[in-house]
Amino acid sequence: MKRADREEKIKDFDKRLGCWQVAFAFFAVGLMIHLFFIQVIDIKNLRLKAKKQRSAQSFVLRGDIYDKNGIKLASDKVLFDVYARTPDYEHTPEELANMLAPILKIPKSTLVQKLRRKDIMISLKKGIDRQTRDEIAKLRLREIPMDKKSTRVYPQGALAAHVLGYYNFDADISSGVELTAKDKLELVEHDVKLEKTPKGDIIYDFGTDPLTTTRPVKGKNITLTIDTALQHVCEQELYKTIYKTKALRGTVIVENPRTGEILAYAVYPYYDPNNYHKASYTQIKNWTLTDVFPPGSTFKVITVASAMDLGKINRYTKINDTGKIKVGWWDIENYDYKAKPHPGMISLEYLFEHSSNVGSVKIAQLMSAKEFYDVLKKFGFGNKTGIDLPGESRGLIKAPNKWDTSDQATMGYGYGTSVTAIQMVAAVSALANNGVIVTPHVIKYSAEEAANKVTQKKVLKPETARDVTQILTNSINNGKSPIKMDKFNVAAKTGTSKKLKEDGSGYTNKYYTSIVGYLPSSDPQVLIYVMVDSAQGGNVWGSTIAAPIFKEISSQVARIMNLKPDKDFKEVN
Repeated sequence: MKRADREEKIKDFDKRLGCWQVAFAFFAVGLMIHLFFIQVIDIKNLRLKAKKQRSAQSFVLRGDIYDKNGIKLASDKVLFDVYARTPDYEHTPEELANMLAPILKIPKSTLVQKLRRKDIMISLKKGIDRQTRDEIAKLRLREIPMDKKSTRVYPQGALAAHVLGYYNFDADISSGVELTAKDKLELVEHDVKLEKTPKGDIIYDFGTDPLTTTRPVKGKNITLTIDTALQHVCEQELYKTIYKTKALRGTVIVENPRTGEILAYAVYPYYDPNNYHKASYTQIKNWTLTDVFPPGSTFKVITVASAMDLGKINRYTKINDTGKIKVGWWDIENYDYKAKPHPGMISLEYLFEHSSNVGSVKIAQLMSAKEFYDVLKKFGFGNKTGIDLPGESRGLIKAPNKWDTSDQATMGYGYGTSVTAIQMVAAVSALANNGVIVTPHVIKYSAEEAANKVTQKKVLKPETARDVTQILTNSINNGKSPIKMDKFNVAAKTGTSKKLKEDGSGYTNKYYTSIVGYLPSSDPQVLIYVMVDSAQGGNVWGSTIAAPIFKEISSQVARIMNLKPDKDFKEVN
């Protein structure tokens, strides 16, 4: 290579090297300026970021749930999971097993096998109590960390299970009040943030409150409208009949019709929310909210009230009960047609006492389809009641332009529509509350909360509600009803309806038996609804299956609530 060419290449290399040196110098200056801004000028934000990485939310417990009298129905219990961290081993697996096996109550050989695994973190045992945790902590084993967790405990077992529901901490799944009141149960007004090391140890500084590191943060407690004493009575009496008649399921709902507060809500089959994972879907489901059924003769109360409010009849109206009537292609007859083929002109008291199908059909026919439908919608049929429990169904009711003559006729005695149990409670409560429905609810609300959660809706004229109440009361007092009481006037109606086949092709040989009523009828304080599905053996009627439950529960409710007798109540014309 020529000398001139070599010198040219050297000059070219020197130029390139010089450019790289200048670029490097600019990079170094820029880096220093950047570091200066981060470490000197922007140091506050950097510290905040570091603190955020070290921060951890304090351990939060859900609030407790109490009944109206302060009896605890649900609370959190703190448990601990025990682990072994292999990078921190200061003892051999055998040494650790010797110390931990007696405390954890795990065979030493099993524990050694676990401790020899190559995983960084090994789970030894989950859900130990605080006493066991303290015994392990006394050993001061750096390689044995323990995590705190909580589990939901229901001290009363299966009592009010379908109201309370359950809560699964691991999957954050819940039902019942545990679901609808989730936000409140987990509401923490003054949450505490702590700083922790990567291993989970708390970093203490001058601003750390020692109490916050040991005392868990807790959500808000809630109080229910449920009365544990009434709930127990309802569940026991319901179960006796379910067991005796081998029925499929049943429910008893007790409500204060003035306030909408549910005082007891028994749903069978029961389950224990402490062991919800062992319960079947059928046991856990609150079918009284989700499943619909024909209400049967309890609906006659609604039919009569609707016609009376529209001015089609009054409390003194007489109906010609022919015992049997043909509507379209259908023959409709009274249940006692063979014994009483032609009752003749009957009063409304007689209609309720003898549960006249023909009388109810004729009253339904006095209204147009649109008129009847509009009143039923005001009663809440075809709509959710708004109860503060999850999974409520709207029920089924056809639009009036789709009714035919048989639809309107069967609607009169409880077969043209399908309802939920809670809808029947809400609808009949309007009769007990001077024509006003109050949203049924199981959570006790403050005045401010009630303004948003609990609504009042006028359904009937007050005089209509009072007249129907008096007619119902007379039908009980003048007849041989099994629910007649010595000290209290009761306004009530039983019902029996055939159970549909699952494919809707017809009816089975099973029945829904029910009764709904309230007392004292002169000043209603409590409404009771009973329904039993598919009872077996003997005569299966609302009067033979549901009514005895009503009688026993109403007697005990009157005693527990210390209701004032009203048997001297005089009818005001």
